[in-house]
Amino acid sequence: MKVYEIFFSPTGGTKKAADAVAEEIVNNIDSSILEKVDLTDYNFDFSSLKIDKDDIAVIAVPAYAGRVPSTASKRILQIQGNNAKAVIICTYGNRAYDDTMIELYDIVSSLNFKIVSAAAAVARHSIAIKYASNRPDENDIKKLKEFAYNTIKASSFLDDNKLNGNRPYKKMSNVPLVPKTSSKCTNCKLCAKKCPVQAIDINNPKIIDKTKCISCMRCVHICHCSAKSVNKFMLFLVNLALKKTCSKAKDYEFYI
Repeated sequence: MKVYEIFFSPTGGTKKAADAVAEEIVNNIDSSILEKVDLTDYNFDFSSLKIDKDDIAVIAVPAYAGRVPSTASKRILQIQGNNAKAVIICTYGNRAYDDTMIELYDIVSSLNFKIVSAAAAVARHSIAIKYASNRPDENDIKKLKEFAYNTIKASSFLDDNKLNGNRPYKKMSNVPLVPKTSSKCTNCKLCAKKCPVQAIDINNPKIIDKTKCISCMRCVHICHCSAKSVNKFMLFLVNLALKKTCSKAKDYEFYI
């Protein structure tokens, strides 16, 4: 059997949480094989995934303003569950995940997956990186592995009434923070190649299409030269707005 680790993780925090869960499941099921599926890969044909009934899918996304990122949603919806078991994970930057978990539950359920467990995990905020900057930390990883082990032993499917969130979901909103490119840019094109929505011009990576950019901050995160950044005043306002809700560390939530 296969364990599919399916994740949307532009800056790495969601992948770190998904890694801990998926790898622990594989380590505790004989003859299982781990296959990782990166939902940020613009060129991958997600409809080509062949998930069998006996497989397990670990599906992880970050909360973007309390919702599943639309890019991730569209790509997940191309996958067929074929009655396989699924574990869903939503990560958030220590503010709140709002309706992300219940929306992810609905998306994954609609694909004929049988959801057995869910986790809400704190990870470094993708924009205001001083919040939850070291998470998932060692203690978080330990909790995620314990959650994964308990998931394997689960004998029933998850009741969505246990989950936090509302239907209808909160209105989708976009953070108007499009990174700028400084003179430090060496034209290596890494950001253009790795952009989940191809918002960066491959021929001139200093140019970012504002109509495509989803403010995921991958280009800022992966640039070796620190050539990509967001407006300092706008970043100051974001940090100020989040100070009250993000300063106190939040714990992980697990549902089985």
